Amino acid sequence: MTESTTTGNRLAGAFARAKADGRIALMPFVTVGYPTLERSKKLIKAIVEAGADGLELGVPFSDPLADGVTVQRTSQQALEQGTTLNDALTLVAELRAEGVDVPLVLMGYTNPFYQYGLEALAAKAAEVGIDGFIVPDLPAEESDEWVEPLRAQGRDLIFFVAPTSTDARLKTTAEKASGFIYCVSLTGVTGAREQMAGDLAEYIGRVRAVTDLPLVIGFGISTPAHVAEVAQIADGAIVASAMINHLDTFSEADEADAAIEYVKTMRAATAT
Repeated sequence: MTESTTTGNRLAGAFARAKADGRIALMPFVTVGYPTLERSKKLIKAIVEAGADGLELGVPFSDPLADGVTVQRTSQQALEQGTTLNDALTLVAELRAEGVDVPLVLMGYTNPFYQYGLEALAAKAAEVGIDGFIVPDLPAEESDEWVEPLRAQGRDLIFFVAPTSTDARLKTTAEKASGFIYCVSLTGVTGAREQMAGDLAEYIGRVRAVTDLPLVIGFGISTPAHVAEVAQIADGAIVASAMINHLDTFSEADEADAAIEYVKTMRAATAT
């Protein structure tokens, strides 16, 4: 079994606290700049107020290959408003200055990060308080140039695994990963689903066999029942499209309160 390489930042503390409370960590997803940059900031603060253990913040990108219709739509709208990686970095700095202390992880694609420069990005992440990065189009086998600068700055690099991942690939990924491993619940892209995959427990067991890092399940988690199912086999759950679709039904005046109510309902299902 590969030993954990968690760097000891906020992520490790969040998982430890959730475990001590007898539950899994709940980590909702918000696209930076959707519906607007200021409203995304208000939503993040509302989600934290509701008890989220951390957040995955999506950096808008023109070709988000891992994302389904909902997240693609939010990314496109954010891009049309001019939202950039720099905006995401600034937003995190503002959130930290305003007292938000839960883990914040940027989810984005390789091109904007490469353009920024990996050394500079790692240093900036440490400066503003970004705890890690999820990069869907970065294979673990090609990640050495990312791992080194991020680890030097105490930032985590989080990789995807999927039900189709071979045992050999799970082992390779575990050797490179830190923070947690993002376990895609199904074969496909992000998006709300009616039910979870039937072989989820067997798949998560295969990942457990190669790492002691926390395992977080995402893609398709849409209901409290899904969260409760995940709580029996994993260490965390990411809720994205279902929450976005739900909040889209509320007015700007009501969306923060709606986010609080939604996250509280999901969090109530996190008991192990």
